[in-house]
Amino acid sequence: MSRTSRTAREHRRASRRTALLAVPAAVLLALVPSTASAYPNPGTVTGSVVVHDPTMIRAADGRYLLYATGGGLAYHTSTDRVAFSAGADAFSTRPSWWSSYGTTEAWAPDISYHGGKYLMYYAVSTFGSNKSAIGLAGSTTGLPGSWSDYGTVYTSSTSSDYNAIDPNLFVDDNGTWWLSFGSWWTGLKMIRIDPSTGKQLASDTTRYSTAYRPTGTKAVEAPYVVKRNGYYYLFASYDTCCAGTSSTYKVKVGRATSVTGPYYDKSGVAMTDNGGTPVLESHGRYIGPGGQSIMKDVDGDLIVYHYYDGDDNGTPKLGINLLDWSSGWPVAY
Repeated sequence: MSRTSRTAREHRRASRRTALLAVPAAVLLALVPSTASAYPNPGTVTGSVVVHDPTMIRAADGRYLLYATGGGLAYHTSTDRVAFSAGADAFSTRPSWWSSYGTTEAWAPDISYHGGKYLMYYAVSTFGSNKSAIGLAGSTTGLPGSWSDYGTVYTSSTSSDYNAIDPNLFVDDNGTWWLSFGSWWTGLKMIRIDPSTGKQLASDTTRYSTAYRPTGTKAVEAPYVVKRNGYYYLFASYDTCCAGTSSTYKVKVGRATSVTGPYYDKSGVAMTDNGGTPVLESHGRYIGPGGQSIMKDVDGDLIVYHYYDGDDNGTPKLGINLLDWSSGWPVAY
């Protein structure tokens, strides 16, 4: 096949993916094949799309607000979920307490909207260390420069058997708040949060374990919890991040009937015993997908993540796909 023919075919595929991201969910489900491709290419995005650990929300005016690892939390925005532009960092002045954890940058933000306010949990740490902290900020607009920092929510030290990074807030149907977090060490954890403060509930200080790899590599991180069709689903990133085209990152999922677990994969293996059903893995130029968040949009659920572009020297880029839940398990397409 000639290069011109390959380019034309790739353009048609990209155009189709862009079109699929814009059609209603009911129509989209009718188009999904009964056996979906295991690892679809990301939907087309353009502009400022170099990101790590993205989290995204849609504001009341329809704009997409995306924050990601780096600086005072890097900001990107879009009006159509395709063309993205960069703006100022979330924090115009970075909180002074970050330096206690050896950094002036923040990682892995998690944005949500509750009680008329945007909330953003995030982490501060240095690579490979579990001297870490989860912070919290609030804003009435969600825009850069508007965030008020509320200080630390949860911490870990070099003597801890867990790592307080990669936070994700989940609010259950009954109004209870939970925060998942964790990276390597003894895996993923969950604590109960007081909705009035956004910090740990004083009357319940239990630290639950939700995913762990007891043998071999301890590489599991970036938890994200959603509830769909009566089940709680825990998404997580497995294996090695942040190594460009050598990254082996991948996204897996398990489900449970209780928010605190136990979570099992499609084969019935517990996520505390190295279980997890694959959602996204490396394929072609799209290497090491992970750092994922899940966002409910008007046309369905999105998985928002980064991958390393094998055609661009391993540059980390934004990936967005829709999720099909019709099998009882999330399938990216």
